[in-house]
Order: sequence, then C-alpha cells, then structure tokens
Amino acid sequence: MTHKIAILGASGYTGAELVRIIATHPSMEIVALSAGRKAGMEMGAVYPQLRHLDLPTLVTMEEIDFTGVDLVFAALPHGLSQALVRDLPQSVKVVDLGADFRLRDPAAYETWYGAAHVAVELQKQAVYGLTEFYRDEIRGARLVAGTGCNAATVQYALRPLVSAGLIDLDRIICDLKNGISGAGRSLKENMLFAERATNVEGYAQGGKHRHMGEFDQEFSALAGRPVEIIFTPHLVPASRGILADCYVEGDPGAIHAALARRYADEPFVTVLPFGQAPGMGHVTASNQCHIGVIGDRKKNRALVVSTLDNLTKGSSGQAVQNANLMLGEAETAGLMLAPVFP
Repeated sequence: MTHKIAILGASGYTGAELVRIIATHPSMEIVALSAGRKAGMEMGAVYPQLRHLDLPTLVTMEEIDFTGVDLVFAALPHGLSQALVRDLPQSVKVVDLGADFRLRDPAAYETWYGAAHVAVELQKQAVYGLTEFYRDEIRGARLVAGTGCNAATVQYALRPLVSAGLIDLDRIICDLKNGISGAGRSLKENMLFAERATNVEGYAQGGKHRHMGEFDQEFSALAGRPVEIIFTPHLVPASRGILADCYVEGDPGAIHAALARRYADEPFVTVLPFGQAPGMGHVTASNQCHIGVIGDRKKNRALVVSTLDNLTKGSSGQAVQNANLMLGEAETAGLMLAPVFP
C-alpha cells in the first residue's frame, strides 16, 4: 500500500530532509509540498540537490486539497501548526515537527513560547514523539509531536538512568555542541559564515532555552518529582549534528549496563563499549544515535555522551519513524541510511 503524504514547510531544512528520506521510502508518495514565500517554485530550484526527483510544485497551504492525503508532516515554525491541525479532516494523521504540541500543559506552553495555545484539546491528545519510549502510544495516535532535537539527544542519554534511579537527579549537567542548521534557514546576522566559521559560543544560557520545558516535563514525570537539569547549548562551526556531554553522579559501570540493556534491541540507538565516546560526525545524515559512557577519575561520577543528527534522528528521521508506526509500516522503513563520512 502506498500512503499519500503532504509536507508543510517543505522549503525549510527539515522539510527538505523529509523529502530526501521519503524519496526512497518503499510505501510513501509525496503528493503535496507547501512553502510560504517560495510558493510557486519547483523544489529543485530551492534545493538543487533534489532536482533529480519528480516532486510536486511548491504551493501555499491554502492551495492543498487534503482529500485522499493519509498523513501530513508539519515542518513549520512554532505557532503555525495549532490552528492548521485543528482544521484538518479527522481522517488525516499528523506528525508535527515543530514545538506546538510537545508540552502537555497549556500553562507550560505559554511560559516557554510566550503565547496561549489555540488548540488546547489537541495539545492534550498529542503523543510525545520520542519513538523508543512512546512506541505503543504512537501506533494508535492521530497527532504526534516531534521532540526538540536537543531534547531528544539528552533524553536518549538520561531517560533510562532517571527511570532506574541510578543518578543523582539534583546534579545533572548537560553541555551541548550544535550544528548551525538547528537555527533554521532564515537569514540571521549571527549565522553568517564570517561569524560562525571560527567561533564557538553558547546561547540561551541560564535555563532559558525552550527545550527546557521538555526536560522538565519528561524527567519529572519519570522521577515522580520535579527534576530541573542544568543545560547549556553551544553553536559550533558545523552544518549539522548535536553532541551532548551529560555529567552525572552515579556508578559508571551500572550506568553503562543500564543503557546497553535498554537499547540492546533498538535499531537506531547504539551504546558503545564502556570507555568509548562517539563523535558528532559518526552519525551525520542518518537516523542513528550513538551513546558512550566514560568513568571519571573520581568515584561515582560519569560522563554520558550522546550524539545524533539534528535534522534526521533529531527531527525529520524521527518524524518518518513515527509515521511508519502510525501507518502500520515497519518502523525502520526508509530509514536504514548509513551515516555520511567524512
């Protein structure tokens, strides 16, 4: 069976990544692509690397006829998906790659995103899209909310440890290095080559990053009490990828054993041998997440390193993984992409 797919926001990086993945998917066909200011253009003109593909012309969202569409990927800036998803036919399944449905509490959404949610009932129904931990709920969902890319990277490293009570929940420090594609494709002065090529700097320090809302929600639910981690992301001179150094207090051997056990049967998460750490370039353009555990010189202290590609496993690959489950396909369909290296 071939599933009819529409991609909203196809002219952004995550939209283009969806096209790249779905182009070789065995049971998905792209029937509609939307864009804002690039409506009317061919996808190959916006992204020359996609010229060889037979794709629909970019149109506005209002021009799309959703009759017969099985699933919509909404790769839109936060705030735009809420009303749109609310007005779609109930027969259409939705994977939202943005932030609109990640937080279950309307008050938390307003705190982190600065505006009231306009589709609160949908917000409460949405399933959080961290596939390996919400697989059963995703299978039966109509609406899945993709995670933030930073949020996913850290959660893969820490969720099994929080659940098992293996680390001190009040002493978690996460330091992230991020490729600049995570900031989107819009023109921004601080993203110019001259300002990024030899520069590393933090942003949204002091607990101000919006993905903190996801950490608070997910880790607190797992622990049964409030958990507030320290989290600082940094922009590095790389196009794509995230590497998270998570500093925790707990027995390094037990931490490694718990992670290896939890992910032993997961096709997209690999735990390296104890003492080895992954590199950001080891997972580029793939749906893979690599995790390493290193013991500290001080007893009962460990470094857990997690890395994934922000555009693939952190966003569009995760979205396709979830869509596969929602549509009754094999979870790995179209996603067994080997990383690109060098």
